[in-house]
Order: sequence, then structure tokens, then C-alpha cells
Amino acid sequence: MGWVQQFNSIVWGAPMLVLILGTGLYLTVGLRFMTVLNIGYGFKKLWQGRKSDEQGDISPFNALMTSLSATIGTGNIAGVATAIFIGGPGALFWMWCTALVGMATKYAEAVCAVKYREVDDLGNHVGGPMYYIRNGLGAKWAWLAVAFALFGAIAGFGIGNTVQANSVADAMQGTFGIATWVTGLVLAILVGMVLVGGVQRIANVAGKLVPIMAAAYVLGGLVILAINIADIPAAVVTIVESAFTPAAATGGFAGATVLMAIQFGVARGIFSNEAGLGSAPIAHAAAKTNDPVRQGTIAMLGTFIDTIIVCSITGLVIVTTGVWTEGINGAALSSAAFEAALPGIGGYIVTIGLAIFAFTTLLGWSYYGERCVEYLLGTKSIMVFRIFWIIAIPIGATNDLKDVWLVADTLNALMALPNLLALLLLSPVVFKLTAEYFKR
Repeated sequence: MGWVQQFNSIVWGAPMLVLILGTGLYLTVGLRFMTVLNIGYGFKKLWQGRKSDEQGDISPFNALMTSLSATIGTGNIAGVATAIFIGGPGALFWMWCTALVGMATKYAEAVCAVKYREVDDLGNHVGGPMYYIRNGLGAKWAWLAVAFALFGAIAGFGIGNTVQANSVADAMQGTFGIATWVTGLVLAILVGMVLVGGVQRIANVAGKLVPIMAAAYVLGGLVILAINIADIPAAVVTIVESAFTPAAATGGFAGATVLMAIQFGVARGIFSNEAGLGSAPIAHAAAKTNDPVRQGTIAMLGTFIDTIIVCSITGLVIVTTGVWTEGINGAALSSAAFEAALPGIGGYIVTIGLAIFAFTTLLGWSYYGERCVEYLLGTKSIMVFRIFWIIAIPIGATNDLKDVWLVADTLNALMALPNLLALLLLSPVVFKLTAEYFKR
């Protein structure tokens, strides 16, 4: 699979990094830094959006929880660890930068998703990049909408299914000695039980599980940071310095260039918070709301919560405990960091957190994939897709997916390209709607 690695290095090369960060920065400036300045306002609207009688299928609160269910996953545990293992501590700084400008990207995605959404044959509100490309940019761009839906449908089986199942199965086997096939089978059954209820059941499960699991994981991380509070200033200095100067080899750490820190910080940041990927707006399109901007202010919190809060906790724990220099990679690095600070408990926090995160990611991405397939093949394809989705889970759990991670990264980039282009072309609409909303 060497060609995949080469292709991956091309699609995640300098042009893609510039496009992702550049689009986010352009939208941030065009919105006059509204997304950064109105985080508190977003949380206010999120709290008010727990119930709604407006048009849509799920509450604005549950729309965010559904999108978070797909984003808070292995990227927050294994993804952050991999970024630091390859790019050094400086990768975390570039994850932060990606998140800050990514809030504007996520905001614009949700605004377009609600404005250009449709109602399908089953009466469901459907939207996302394929719909705002077709309805916002016109028929001549229809091929781009098809491309996004195709990449999204395939990518889901990597980033949202097999990779998640594999990470959980490995963690459960390593911590509790549970056979990988058992984990795969249990996950498949649980996911199947939720999927039969459609988006409403997915949203209800996400609305209950996501806040609890995120709060528990963050609390565990904060306890560790409180224990190592004296090491936090030095850790922050190391992170910032490593973002602009090469990180020297030390212990089991092989060293990293600034370009590696940027590349893996941005790539893993996108893998984690999915800003620019075009997945989250598929969930926000189903929100019970009559105002695209209001939902956008809620949607942007997804990037803030995922990266600025959850990923930062993981990254700071890894750096403050010093285990990043021991040559460990992936979820094992995060587990070693938590275990070093909380012996006998830390490893369990990571394993259980990973299991629940991955379960909800399987649910969230099943909805994204379902909507992409529906766009391509119609509503009759939904049940067939769900069956294939459930079958893929135990396959992913029991096989070596070293190359699937690379393929997932590549497909992420291929999803991002049509979405980012659409956001740039539709940015005048986003700016106009935003100005009118805040003037009111």
C-alpha cells in the first residue's frame, strides 16, 4: 500500500493545509471574528435549543450532540497521540489553530446546510454539502455534489466504522483481555439496535451519551492536570516552541520538523473535529430550526468542544506526564499518560472513554453515510446501507487496519475539497445572512 501513502502525502501536502487553514481564516475575517467573539452566545442558544417546535426532525441541541457523537472519537485519544508521536508537541499548537479558524468553517457549513436543505420522500429534512452545492451553486456544479456524496459514503466505512471498531477492539483486548471478535459482535448488535430507529433514535442516544462521556473524560484529564499543575507552564512552552522550531530527538521520540508538526497537527485536527470535511452539516440540516444563523452559532461549538477542550486535555496530559518521549504511539500513548498519573485507574479511563466515543462515532457516521448514499441512490438504498454498515463493524474489529488509517486520511481530504470550494463560493451568502441576523 505504498502508493496510498504517497497519494496521502500529496493530498495532505502544503496546498491542502493552505486551503483548509486559508478557508477558515478567510471566513473568520469575513465574519469579523464573530465565531470567536460569540462562543458564549452559542452556548446560550445551545441551552435554549434543547426543545424546539420549528421545522425539522431533531432538536438543535441534539443536532449538535449527533455531530459531536461522530467527531468525539478515536481522534481525540489516538489521533492526538499520533500527531504528537510523529509531529512532536508542536502538533497540538497547530491543532488549536485549525480549531480556532475551523469554528468559522463549521459555522458556515451549518448555515448553508439549513438554508439549502430539502425534505425527502420519507418526510425527513436532509442537507449537507451535496445539497448546498446543488441548490446553492446550481446545476452546473451537480457533479461536485455527486463527488462529495461518493467520497462521503466510502469514507464513512473507514473513518466512521472500521477504524473505530478496530481501535475499541484493540483497547478492550489489551486492557480487559476481551477477544476482538467479541467486541466487534457486541458493537454491531448495539449499533443495529439504534439504527432501526433512524435519526430520531440516533439523536436521542447521542443527546444522552455525548454530554456524559465528554464530561467524564474531561474530568479525569483535569484531575491529572491538577496533579501535574506545576508542569503545565513548561508543557505549554514546549508546545509553542515546538510549533515553530524542530523538535529534537529524545528518548524514544525520533524528532520532528516544523512541517511535520504542521502537517500532522492540521490533519489530525481535521480528523478529530471534522471542520471543513462537510460531515457535521449533514446532522445540522435535520435540526428543528427556521434560522440558519442560529443553528450555525450552535454548530461552531462542535469544533470548540472537540478540539479546544477534549483534544487539549489529552495533549496536555501526554506532554505534562512526559510519556511522549518513550516511543509509544496511538491510543497506547494516551493510555500510558493517564496511567502514569493515575496508576491502576488511568488506563481504564482511556479504554472505557475510547469504547463509548467510538460507539457514538459509529452512530453519527452511519447517519452521514446514509444521507450520502440516499443522495446518490434514493431512499430505497437506506436499509441496504444500514445492513452493510453493521456487517463492516466486526470485520474492522478483527483485522489489521494499518493501511485503512491512511485510506481514511486520504478520503477525508477528498471530501474536504468539494466542500471547501463550495463554502468559498457561497461565502457571500453566509456573510449576508449573518449580518442580517445580528442586525435584527
